[in-house]
Amino acid sequence: MTPKQQERIKSKIKKIKLALAADKKFWGGQYHDGRGLRYLPPQYYIELNDFTGGLRYFNWFNKIFPDDSGYSQFLLEWTIVLFKTGRLKEAEKKAFQTFCSNTYVFDIFFGRPVIQRDKFESTTQETNNSQDYRLYYAADQDGLKDFSNWLDKFLASEKFILLSNKFLEIEKRLTTENDFEIRHYLILQRSQLENEW
Repeated sequence: MTPKQQERIKSKIKKIKLALAADKKFWGGQYHDGRGLRYLPPQYYIELNDFTGGLRYFNWFNKIFPDDSGYSQFLLEWTIVLFKTGRLKEAEKKAFQTFCSNTYVFDIFFGRPVIQRDKFESTTQETNNSQDYRLYYAADQDGLKDFSNWLDKFLASEKFILLSNKFLEIEKRLTTENDFEIRHYLILQRSQLENEW
């Protein structure tokens, strides 16, 4: 990447930060960000190989939007940044959250055949239709080979297999369960599972 290209990317990050600051000012000290600008900077930090800057951004994001779970590509970017900054335990947790947000994302990342799963889809979750899903990252991408090797081993770990199977079983039960109390219990179980890592 040329210095000019780097400057253009840094300029994009700066413009996004200025727009978010203006949004906060407009709404009297609260962020509304209806355009979703807050999700864009991680891609640019990864393009710049500025993982420390990316980590600072995610720390800010977590502080400002603590209840915002993001979406799968954003969570994958967060996982990449955590891995690249040596925070492996946090990267494992974020990788599991990424899987829970979209169970197809890692198959798409590795270019593997996507196995359609029978599972519950709520209106708050991102669509998991793998035909429509586009991912900006791939396992063979320059600069991500070390991450890809680590992620591949992580996905084959006993703990990931156990928790992901539990997650999929809960999702499958939610597709057919009509009893409100049982559904509530299953959703609570799913939330606890995501935080279990």
